[in-house]
Amino acid sequence: MYIEVKKRDKLKYYYLSKSLRINGKYKKVRVYLGKNLDKKKIKDGINKKGKIIEEKINLLKKQDPLFSLLDENEIKEIEKIKKRFNKFLKNCVALKNFLEWFEVSFTYNTTAIEGSTLSLEEVSLILTDKLSPEGKSLKEIKEIENHKKAFEYILSYDGDINKKFICKLHRILTKDILPEKYSGKFRDVRVFIRGVEVIPPKPKDIEKEFRDLMRWYRKNKKRYNPIVVGSYFHAAFESIHPFIDFNGRIGRLILNFFLFKNRLPMVNIKNEEKLKYYKALKEADKENSRELVKLVMDRLKEIARMLE
Repeated sequence: MYIEVKKRDKLKYYYLSKSLRINGKYKKVRVYLGKNLDKKKIKDGINKKGKIIEEKINLLKKQDPLFSLLDENEIKEIEKIKKRFNKFLKNCVALKNFLEWFEVSFTYNTTAIEGSTLSLEEVSLILTDKLSPEGKSLKEIKEIENHKKAFEYILSYDGDINKKFICKLHRILTKDILPEKYSGKFRDVRVFIRGVEVIPPKPKDIEKEFRDLMRWYRKNKKRYNPIVVGSYFHAAFESIHPFIDFNGRIGRLILNFFLFKNRLPMVNIKNEEKLKYYKALKEADKENSRELVKLVMDRLKEIARMLE
């Protein structure tokens, strides 16, 4: 806490203030102490009004559940990772090698989460050597090839998240897999998610739910830390489930696009932790996004260590 003094008409007005970060953004909490105070009155004011400052801070936390999703140590670590990654981005050769490696690992894990039987080595064979493993379906191979194109699209796209971008991403990802009437278009049928109690909205409600999400995004994309915004958007997108299929893969691509757009490393949620991932999404549906934020944060730190 610190003392602020404002001068007006030869009078000095004293305030007790405290600056705090809400997920990386500074916010000031302030209470009035009085005017033309001596040192003793200032000290007395601090003792009396200090509790009011803390009460205001606690009220902020209650009013904004996203306030405490990241602690101060995590925020500082994200800032360090961002600085390190920005230096890495300047090395074109290193960045190219990293993205080629990440593309294979990310494609393997994100498709395996959705049931693909291809191994990491087989995914690498398809993407790197353009060879088709024996005994694997054309659909599985096409999913891998399309994911590579979708990944390359998010790297080249210099706009912001919007419906047109998301639908094009879905169209790339599902080309020659889903019927044309469903590829790149919001669903017109009911869907149900296995193992999840929450039922996605009816087709007639999808547009409204999506507009509400985009309104939240535009309002808050700079207010909160990118980890919080990306995690919240991902969970909300999955609950809407706007497409008939491939929602999970689209959602993880959007999450990585947003992180990369904010000059942070992309994250690779692994197949072996999919139960933990599903549990985090389930908790986010109950307005508790901490587990998902923690999972994204852990994967961010893992990638950052590779870039050292």
